[in-house]
Amino acid sequence: MLLDSASMYFRSFFGVPDTVVAADGTIVNAVKGFLDAIAFLVSARRPTHLVAAMDADWRPAWRVELVPSYKAHRVAPEGGEEVPDALSPQVPIIEAALDALGICRIGMPDAEADDVIGTLATTAAMPVEIVTGDRDLFQLVDDARDVAIVYIAKGFGNAERIDEAAITAKYDIPGRAYADFATMRGDTSDGLPGVPGVGEKTAAGLLRTFGDLDGILAAAARSDEGFPRGCHAKLLAAIDDIPAMRRVVAVAKDLPIDPIDPRIPAAVPDPDALDAFAERWGLHNSVARVLDAFASVHA
Repeated sequence: MLLDSASMYFRSFFGVPDTVVAADGTIVNAVKGFLDAIAFLVSARRPTHLVAAMDADWRPAWRVELVPSYKAHRVAPEGGEEVPDALSPQVPIIEAALDALGICRIGMPDAEADDVIGTLATTAAMPVEIVTGDRDLFQLVDDARDVAIVYIAKGFGNAERIDEAAITAKYDIPGRAYADFATMRGDTSDGLPGVPGVGEKTAAGLLRTFGDLDGILAAAARSDEGFPRGCHAKLLAAIDDIPAMRRVVAVAKDLPIDPIDPRIPAAVPDPDALDAFAERWGLHNSVARVLDAFASVHA
């Protein structure tokens, strides 16, 4: 199980009341929600291996160089990502919780958590479930390799398992065509323009007709046959920008990640340190839930 950590703790922050505080008044609602989510997911889905992927670089310079608008609207005035004031201080606490519990966490220079997940999902020698509330990672779904998404957009308790059939049902496209679909459609939440004037329905129709983005572009270079009215001209107008958008949308699958041991631990590395962590932040119950979930995997 690969955790899109930022996706999870943002949802935890907005889903758990900010009245959850430590003894000194520090708000720890995102930490509690994150730990409770891990406990729930492990208990419900019983993975044997668990990795928390982190955003070492939430807006890599190489992606911005390709598409300058990439996440530009989320840059804070002082630089960095615009994050709620009460959430920023909780991220180091979440990282400390992962370490104290013995959960493998990985962030890579010049890479987003998506890229860590893409690399691990592609190289895993076992079935993979990716926990995220973001559609970007739908491109990694692969029935042949048993890679699926646990989609938490509607909450952890209402998580939906996304496989190739689910992508086809949602978007009426071939199961593995999501990256091409997203490139054409764009994504305003990430500042990706897509092909102006080509929305979801048009993009899906083109993929059904021509198979993939390469097939669409090859057909567009030949003639306007098979294209909806006006669509051919829109594609030709954007044709110079499409390669850059494809690279930005594509999740990396070849990061140089050192060998790891992502097995769910049978015992925490330092019980006293974990107890001190739980006491410091008033999170004994949430920590206990995670430990119970881990014990159930090893039972």
